Amino acid sequence: MKLLVIYVHPNHRCLNHAFLREIVRGSEENDAVEEVEVLDLYAEGFDPVLVFNEEKRRRDMHAEPALERYRQQIKRADKLVFVYPIWWGRPPAMLLGYIDRMFASGFAYRDNGKLLPEGLLKGKTAVCVSTMKGPAGYMLFWLYNAHKTLMRKALLRYVGFGKVKFFEFGSMESPRGKHKEKLDKIYRYFRTMTA
Repeated sequence: MKLLVIYVHPNHRCLNHAFLREIVRGSEENDAVEEVEVLDLYAEGFDPVLVFNEEKRRRDMHAEPALERYRQQIKRADKLVFVYPIWWGRPPAMLLGYIDRMFASGFAYRDNGKLLPEGLLKGKTAVCVSTMKGPAGYMLFWLYNAHKTLMRKALLRYVGFGKVKFFEFGSMESPRGKHKEKLDKIYRYFRTMTA
């Protein structure tokens, strides 16, 4: 199994980066994982801004030369792992911009005249590891699972992904946030996952 871990936080001295380290550590100790590649969108200076004009047409986005390396990362990976905070009830704009630019028609999906397009990233799975200041139940009870609906249905399943697993950790700015237990949970999951 080949993993592409997409890290989306501007600060490396934060809890999200600690989760990233545990994901990598657990994966490297897992015999089922052949390769772990980390893409740090902020450190990479990834440009999340879509540009459409006379020179850059939307229909050509799937072949934009500047994004070829990122397309190859996605193609190689069996599983994409997203690590990010939840800000304003959704992933950071940097991650959404990455998805806007990478999940283009002709690469991630193809219109087929039916209600839903054909997903071209079939066979891949995903794990979303997210943190938030508020309590974990906030997303479920106040926002009606909007984050999971966005990531699972509107984005990943739309382009053909199969299983999408979530770890939503709440109360992460509280000293009673059980940080160590949550980090251990992530480490154990990635050390023992089989698909």
